[in-house]
Amino acid sequence: MSIFTGSSVTSRSLLLLLFVLPAQAQELPPGPGKELVSKLCVSCHSSSRILNSAGFDTASEWRMLINSMIKLADPQAETIAEYLAANFPAQQERKPTLVSGPVKITIEEWIAPTLGQRSRDPIEAADGSIWWTGMWASLVGRLDPQTGAMQEFHLPPAARPHSIVPNADGSIWYTGNGNATIGKLDPATGVIVEYPTQALDPHTAAFHPNGNLYFTAQQAGMLGRLNPETGELREVETRARPYGIKVGPDGRLWIAHNGTNAISVMDPESMELKFFDIPDEKTRIRRLDIASDGRVWYVNSSMGCIGVLDPKTGISKEWPSPSGPKSHPYAIAVIDDVVWYNESGMRPDALVRFDPVSEVFQSWAIPSGVGIVRHVWVTREGELLIHQSSSNRVGRVSIHDSD
Repeated sequence: MSIFTGSSVTSRSLLLLLFVLPAQAQELPPGPGKELVSKLCVSCHSSSRILNSAGFDTASEWRMLINSMIKLADPQAETIAEYLAANFPAQQERKPTLVSGPVKITIEEWIAPTLGQRSRDPIEAADGSIWWTGMWASLVGRLDPQTGAMQEFHLPPAARPHSIVPNADGSIWYTGNGNATIGKLDPATGVIVEYPTQALDPHTAAFHPNGNLYFTAQQAGMLGRLNPETGELREVETRARPYGIKVGPDGRLWIAHNGTNAISVMDPESMELKFFDIPDEKTRIRRLDIASDGRVWYVNSSMGCIGVLDPKTGISKEWPSPSGPKSHPYAIAVIDDVVWYNESGMRPDALVRFDPVSEVFQSWAIPSGVGIVRHVWVTREGELLIHQSSSNRVGRVSIHDSD
């Protein structure tokens, strides 16, 4: 266990450059602006992110994205935006197939102060505040949704927090994906306590009613349990690439596997595992959630489907997502037994609602949806917290009655 005193800041636009080494550029098309892109954009991420992007048709759309990533002088930003618009127009095949319907939603979005941080995985704390991780800048942030005020707490530079979860005592816990730790932040003091793990890449975590924190480690192929009171840590091996994790109504923990066609369930005390194989071997599941009847809803990310597993019978059923096999469903939540998820392979990223009773879909384009919603959280009011990593945003979806 180690302790780090974090500092709270409101805005440092280029802090990311302190933590991310420049990537080698792939070949970009010639033209005015290429050198600026190579020097300024590729200093944070590889040029493959540009070469493989879904693109925009206008310089103003590119400019909106640039402004959420890095603070530049207007002439530089405009030159880069015009270059990108000329060479990387919108790919029509990446646009989502949106389905109309009776349900109304409102999406609010806030831009995180530190640009380029890759904001992700927002959660709601006990006091109603919204927290998120800035993975690339090794920070966690707090948002007051009533005022829009934001505060950022810097973590150890190597932490690179992947996910975040609140505890009932007001502390904020994160998975240190970059330095093999589970971290605890005290928002009142900024003090951080770290718990080293055997698994090298803690990924997603969930608190259990028994008070323990359970987590996945995707690349290590491990699951962990941490007792916050004693610091006791136990880790076990599992099938390939455990990803999302959720606590079911009966207290068992359900785990999505992104490296094999399976969902597993773990006993919280013994940590013994049982596996449910999904029939198609090409299935890869990033996240899941549990309905009130105990059925497990999941995203079949590799095949563009959503599905449900009945643990009583072991039988699963799937439906193709509206935008097709390349839609790449990613995050998922069940709200009042209705399924919500996103199509992360589309641009803009689409938010999708599926009614299991009628088996009807409805979908909306996320306003800043250049990618990607990787995790969602259901608030106490039944709202959905989302984010957009690439455009540095945290969002809240309010769901209105259809009438």
